[in-house]
Amino acid sequence: MKLKSQEIRKIAPEMDPLRMGMGWTAEDLEKPQVLIESTYGQSHPGSAHLLELSQLAAKGCDKEGSKSALYFATDMCDGMSQGHDGGNYSLASRDTIANLIEIHSNATTFDAGVFLSSCDKSIPAQLMAIGRIDIPSIVVTGGVMEAGPDLLTLEQIGTYSAMFQRGEISEEQFTFYKHHACPSCGACSFMGTASTMQIMAEALGLMLPGSALMPATCEDLKKVALEAGRQAAKLCGSGLTSRKIVTKESFENAIMVHAAISGSTNTLLHIPAIAREFGVSIDADDFDRLHRGAHYLLNIRPAGEWPAEYFYYAGGVPRIMEEIKSMLHLDVMTVTGKTLGENLEELSRNGYYDRCEELLAKTGRKATDIIRKFDDPIGTNGAIAILKGNLAPDGGVVKHSAVPKPMHKAKLTARPFDCEEDAISAILTHKIRPGDAVIIRYEGPKGSGMPEMFYTTEAISSDPELSASIALLTDGRFSGASRGPALGHISPEAAEGGPIALVEEGDLIEIDIPERVLRICGVKGEEKSEQEIDRILENRRAAWKPRERKYRSGVLGLFTEKAASPMKGGYQN
Repeated sequence: MKLKSQEIRKIAPEMDPLRMGMGWTAEDLEKPQVLIESTYGQSHPGSAHLLELSQLAAKGCDKEGSKSALYFATDMCDGMSQGHDGGNYSLASRDTIANLIEIHSNATTFDAGVFLSSCDKSIPAQLMAIGRIDIPSIVVTGGVMEAGPDLLTLEQIGTYSAMFQRGEISEEQFTFYKHHACPSCGACSFMGTASTMQIMAEALGLMLPGSALMPATCEDLKKVALEAGRQAAKLCGSGLTSRKIVTKESFENAIMVHAAISGSTNTLLHIPAIAREFGVSIDADDFDRLHRGAHYLLNIRPAGEWPAEYFYYAGGVPRIMEEIKSMLHLDVMTVTGKTLGENLEELSRNGYYDRCEELLAKTGRKATDIIRKFDDPIGTNGAIAILKGNLAPDGGVVKHSAVPKPMHKAKLTARPFDCEEDAISAILTHKIRPGDAVIIRYEGPKGSGMPEMFYTTEAISSDPELSASIALLTDGRFSGASRGPALGHISPEAAEGGPIALVEEGDLIEIDIPERVLRICGVKGEEKSEQEIDRILENRRAAWKPRERKYRSGVLGLFTEKAASPMKGGYQN
């Protein structure tokens, strides 16, 4: 097969001298050319260590007779942007990074690529770009940070912050937790969005088997980066492009793995947006369908007991896939040039699980403490449900595995707020009482960019009385670390005039997770018929006026104007 890079050299004669100007030799120009794209930068622990891994990938590529080129599209950190308007840039940054990678790849042209990232928006951004540019592509994820003292992990800081604000712990205790929660580089050590998306990249067939969510400090990760570069070079000219690997069946496999790990709800923003770039249709209803009856197996925080580094020790994605093998499409292709089924068989033969057992033994845990057997699951109905009704005609998402059982069926009193700051103040000052439904609106993609409601969920889940007696409903989203009775992505969003914009103080809200219902069922504490509610909402809609757009210029001006519905992936149209 002809190499695209060599065809473009014939068209653009300036390319050769320009490359030689940065040290390429005449021999380098003739080689297959591989893009090494990473989010390296001193932006946060998930990206600060990626330069070394990128250089190793480049070394592996060059050893196989190709010529690599390092490019960078640095990401931001959701943790650092919490609690202020910086969080509004988070979802927009995903599309911006994807756009920049498209520019990097297509403005010069490459024959293959290695893509290195670790975190919430960078992995989805790279996966979107991989689908868009459609060259042979391998993902290397930057792994997960170690846990701190007494297995302290970052998602606990939100709880400790709420406890400090309520006077339940001292400033000295709170400072200790803050100073010891992130002892190394890598993604945060819990099954949040970063860890979930690392796993999704492998489940889609775009990573070397068993390489997702390794400890960021381990030598194995360096070997993976080197080998990924070698494999990318081998794929040059093979015709095995990303779209020939990732299919509808690949996405269904990923969703089944998502159910088994109780993955982040943010995956419902990312997988549909990624699938769109691959020319595949995946929506929230696919998640709901595939999660029904799926076995939830992973005992990792925030829903479980252990930090995320234990996931790799227990066998990682391959162990999960072995347990749910009967539910997977084993004939899908992967970046190894082999099918998923062939990869799993090879891992069973080559000592992969023996190596994992050696690592796990140091923790004093058994593999089944971390990843349960299929016949001994934590739950048997997945982790995600899509609720619909007159409050969410296009749907809303809930991680039901993290919701207290009393809240799976409930009728609550609406307490609407037009921004997160007002809601969290009401919670922390005890103005929210058992039986309330806290509603935060105008925080969707068009409203404000769709930031996380992390501090609000932590304020609720850290209060034993409220966590089992109220719900949080929003057209915004939650951190992957969120726990408790939280329903997000409610669509249509308030900024588009969705019913969530029409809710008034004292309305009755019905939540029925088993029946997948989210609706307004009464007014001023009095239940009404569906027909009466429809008439009331119609009258309110006639009186409703759109709010002035929060952003009219810059990145957020473009994003909030063009963003799709949360249930479609919140991408910029």
